[in-house]
Amino acid sequence: MSIKIRKIGNLNFLTVPESIMPLAQEYYVFQGRDGVIVYTPAEENPFTSDKFIKQHDFSQTEEFSGPMVGKEIINDQ
Repeated sequence: MSIKIRKIGNLNFLTVPESIMPLAQEYYVFQGRDGVIVYTPAEENPFTSDKFIKQHDFSQTEEFSGPMVGKEIINDQ
């Protein structure tokens, strides 16, 4: 299937064929180095969502404790 870009005023439009059922109302659009145009559904980033952050524990503890004894000691000399 092939579609053509429509120019209306200063804007370019790519139509979505009837055979493609959009899963979202809003999309991000990117163009790759090779000219590929990619549309991805616009979704909220869960890592910046206050609701998501409140529901999850992002604290981190070290697996091993105690003094450093090997290659993990960095010597700047």
